[in-house]
Amino acid sequence: MHKIVFTGGGSAGHVTPNLALISRLQKLGWSVDYIGSNAGIEKEIIEHEGIPFHHISSGKLRRYFDLKNFKDPFKVMRGVVDACVLLRKLKPDVVFSKGGFVSVPVVVGAWMNRIPVLIHESDMTPGLANKLSVPFAKQVCVTFPETLQHVKGGKAVCTGLPIRDGLAQGSALRGLTLCDFHRQKPVLLIMGGSLGAQKINESVRASLDELLPFVQVAHICGKGNVDSAFAGKRGYKQFEYVQEELPDLLAAADFVVSRAGSTSIFEFLSLRKPMLLIPLSRQASRGDQILNAESFRARGYAAVLAEEELTPASLAAGIRDVQARAGEMREAMQAAAAVSGTDAVLELIRKSAGA
Repeated sequence: MHKIVFTGGGSAGHVTPNLALISRLQKLGWSVDYIGSNAGIEKEIIEHEGIPFHHISSGKLRRYFDLKNFKDPFKVMRGVVDACVLLRKLKPDVVFSKGGFVSVPVVVGAWMNRIPVLIHESDMTPGLANKLSVPFAKQVCVTFPETLQHVKGGKAVCTGLPIRDGLAQGSALRGLTLCDFHRQKPVLLIMGGSLGAQKINESVRASLDELLPFVQVAHICGKGNVDSAFAGKRGYKQFEYVQEELPDLLAAADFVVSRAGSTSIFEFLSLRKPMLLIPLSRQASRGDQILNAESFRARGYAAVLAEEELTPASLAAGIRDVQARAGEMREAMQAAAAVSGTDAVLELIRKSAGA
C-alpha cells in the first residue's frame, strides 16, 4: 500500500484542493495522513472528513513588521523538528503541500528525511510559504500558465487546480429547499471566503432592498457574522459556513459574488457560474487576488469590483451587470480548456511515489 502525507492550511483554499486528491487516492487504496496546525481551519475540515490529522508547532510568515516576527521563527524551527520526527514515524512515500505557513516545516522535514515533495501553487504568483518551500521540492504544480515564469529551476508544471468530484453533483432542488427559495427568481450566491468579509457583508445587507426585487440571495457570511436582524427576511438566507451543503447551493445559484481566491474561482469556472469578483485589496494582501480576478475578467469569465470601490450601490450595479452578461460569460467558460487538474496532479504524485 502506498502512503501519502498532505499538508496545507490557514484558509479553506489551502485545504479543499487537497480533499479532491485525497478522495481519489483513498479510492485507489492509498493510506492518507494530514499535518497541519492545531488552531488552523484545516484541523476542523480534515477531522470532519475522518482523515488522520497530526498537528505541529507553526509560526506565521509575515511580509510586514510585527513584534511576533521575533518569536515566530522559533515556532517554525520547532515545527521543523516536530515534522521531521512525525514523518520518520509515518514513513510516507511522498508529501504533498498546498501551501500556507504551516506547510513550510513539513516540506523541510520531508526533505531532511529524503521523502519526495510536491507543491501546488493556486495563485498566479507564488505565496511566501511556497517560495520558501520550492528549493526543497521535487516539482511545483501551478494553476495558471503565467506562474511558470515565477518558479526557478525548471521545477514548475502547469497542471491546473484539483477540483472536488462531488462539487458538480449538487441538487438545485435541495439548495432551493435549504434556503426556502423558489424557481421564479434567479439565485445569487455570495461568499466572502472561509472567515467571511465584513465589508462585503455590510454592503450586501445595505443593498438588500435593491437586490431582492430581482434576485434571491444566499449569503455565506463567515463564522459569527450572521445578523439576526435579517433572520426572517424573505428571499435572503444567511449561513455562517457550509460544507456538505455547498454543492447544493452552487447547483441552485445562477451567479456568484465572491472574493478572488483561486480555489473558489476555478471551482465556479468548472461549474460555469458567472461571477462578480471582489478581490482583497493590496492593503490587506500581497495582491494575488487582484491578479487572479483580472485574469478571469480578461478571459470573459467574470466582472470585477475593486474593494476600494465597494458600496451598496456599486455592488447592486455590479450584480445587475453580471446578470445581464451571464449568457456571454457562460459561453466563454464553455470554451475554456479542461479546468480540473486533479488527474494531472495525481499522475505526478504516483510517479513521485514510484507507484
